[in-house]
Amino acid sequence: VQLQASGGGLVQAGGSLRLSCAASGRDFSMYSMAWFRQAPGKEREIVAAISRNEANTYYTDSVKGRFTISRDNVEDTVSLQMNILKPGDTAVYYCGAAWTQYEDQVHFGPQSYDYWGQGTLVTVSS
Repeated sequence: VQLQASGGGLVQAGGSLRLSCAASGRDFSMYSMAWFRQAPGKEREIVAAISRNEANTYYTDSVKGRFTISRDNVEDTVSLQMNILKPGDTAVYYCGAAWTQYEDQVHFGPQSYDYWGQGTLVTVSS
């Protein structure tokens, strides 16, 4: 699976962005998907994850109520709608794909992910 992320940019605090990740290759529906982010000098952290069948999602506490993850198993895409952006959201955002046997499972750690997109920079100004 190859992943191509897009949608990053510069936005003022309080604004919105929508990130997209397009997958190519086989069996996108067999992968649990997630968005991670990495700020300068910090470790990569999970932002949101979604199971194969979309039944389960996970959000890190700092983005709950502001971000929404979704996927389209026909178009082979995963998206992250980011609202009410804050300067603390500034980071490079990566989409990840984890091959998963169970359709309702989500994964939290980066070590669980098999494939990564190239990253897209989100900068939120105050």
